[in-house]
Amino acid sequence: MSKQGRINKITISEVLKMKQAGEKISMLTAYDYSTAAIMDEAGVDILLIGDSLGMVVLGYDSTLPVTMEDMLHHTKPVSRAAKRAMVIADMPFMSYQVSVQEALRNAGRFMKEAGAHGVKLEGGEEVAETVRKITSAGIPLMGHLGLTPQSVHQLGGYKVQGKDDKTARKLMEDARALEEAGAFSLVLECVPAKLAGEISRALTIPTIGIGAGVECDGQVLVVNDMLGTFEKFTPKFVKKYAELSKDIQAAVGRYIDDVKGGTFPGKEHSF
Repeated sequence: MSKQGRINKITISEVLKMKQAGEKISMLTAYDYSTAAIMDEAGVDILLIGDSLGMVVLGYDSTLPVTMEDMLHHTKPVSRAAKRAMVIADMPFMSYQVSVQEALRNAGRFMKEAGAHGVKLEGGEEVAETVRKITSAGIPLMGHLGLTPQSVHQLGGYKVQGKDDKTARKLMEDARALEEAGAFSLVLECVPAKLAGEISRALTIPTIGIGAGVECDGQVLVVNDMLGTFEKFTPKFVKKYAELSKDIQAAVGRYIDDVKGGTFPGKEHSF
């Protein structure tokens, strides 16, 4: 049971009701069974198996090397852990760009093989046909606009998007196109707060912000950033709710001392 006392299984209809009621939506990334189970028990609304696992789990410098097999592998345990939360899986780079048919096939694999409740992909009007095909097949889809990490080289780096009138208009048009194509929600990443608020009010589907201000209908963070276990860099939009890397290092240090000092295992740990 969540801290808010909500015990309903989170579905698309629940997410839409939350927007209509003005209730903020909570989303966090998850990549393994144990962590996902803890977050599900805590009451998070949506668990996202983000292709961010490329950096925080697999050690790449970007999300681009992440494969379908990587994503399916990590989605399966999260799906098994989630009793209440909706499970959404990122479609990795080149899993949906080649053709609409291949995109549909890969989206279906997340549902059929990995137990996801829906998928997320990046892009605006240029992926509307793909979004329409996937949602028409009964697969819930979350869009992603603004800073889209899979297009980082085209965007010229990890920069705020929509800062001028032209790009702001394009983001609004893309958001409307995704809604019209059937997306049930939309991530806005690194978008000016004022623009994100305007987009949120213009849509009937909820927006989930990450570096996009408080007027979005919900928020998402990478769990490793939020818990302080990934220290390579910390984006401006991250709020650290814990510093677990320090706690883990301290615990490992005590374990090493006990092993080398011969105090572990003790009688109580031995047969």
